[in-house]
Amino acid sequence: MASLIKRRPRHKIKTSLGDKIFSVCNYAFLTFCALVCIFPLFYVLSYSLTPYQEYLANPLSLFPSHYTLQAYKDLLDFPLIWSGYYSTLFITIVGTLLNVTMLVITGYPLTKQHLKGRNFIMLMITFTMFFSGGMIPGYLLLRNLHLLNTYWALILPGACSAYNLILMRNFITAIPASLEEAAFIDGANELQILWKVIVPLCKPAIATFTLFSAVGHWNSYFSAIIYINDRDKWPLMLIVREMVANSGTDMIHQNSNLLMEDITQPFTLQMAVIIFTIVPILLVYPFVQKYFMKGMMIGSVKG
Repeated sequence: MASLIKRRPRHKIKTSLGDKIFSVCNYAFLTFCALVCIFPLFYVLSYSLTPYQEYLANPLSLFPSHYTLQAYKDLLDFPLIWSGYYSTLFITIVGTLLNVTMLVITGYPLTKQHLKGRNFIMLMITFTMFFSGGMIPGYLLLRNLHLLNTYWALILPGACSAYNLILMRNFITAIPASLEEAAFIDGANELQILWKVIVPLCKPAIATFTLFSAVGHWNSYFSAIIYINDRDKWPLMLIVREMVANSGTDMIHQNSNLLMEDITQPFTLQMAVIIFTIVPILLVYPFVQKYFMKGMMIGSVKG
């Protein structure tokens, strides 16, 4: 009987020639954009594994005849790399936790219609997006607070971003008020509602802001130039900047017992330190990608 049942033919959606050409152009353009994004990373990785003598013989070759880890071995003997990793990890972890915490505990009260002075508070927060005290007053403030040459000078000034706060407030505003009312009827207080109702529903926004904050702290170096004098407290990106700008050899010779002939030449060393510093932050993306794609729509939510 089953063989006698006639199957209905599946109707394929017909596409016109113009649609096919448009699709081909889209794929070609996206492929080109992907290659443009991947090429610099491949370039840096390839030359970080290339022997320096081979690089001198053929500086335009992206595929060396053999690979070496000598640049990474020399880099691991550089003491400032490890102190820079510690400084950057501390700044990134503590700074990100503080940023996200401030966004949640500040954005949630600002969604309450009965909060007195809410509009004035939002006006003052928005005002800081367009006007600031400037670099010199900020430096004098941190000096008077005895925060110079400390990690807190790189964390506290940016503890709460006004732009991210507005987005977080808009995201929380879009959560149905009936959920809060139901939790309140069940006997939950404001802190319990925030922790057990609001925070779980804000996972996409929290993941997005966590990623943005972590990348921002990891890549930051300009503030360290102004506020940090002790080289042992330099963040990683400031060390990378010094190594790339100063060809790397001066800092290594001053901070290592390696012999001159054992030092990998500057260019391959520069490529190695770049790879060594971007890999950890790249590993964060897979863990937050699920929430990050949802959180990218938070800017379109109206408050």
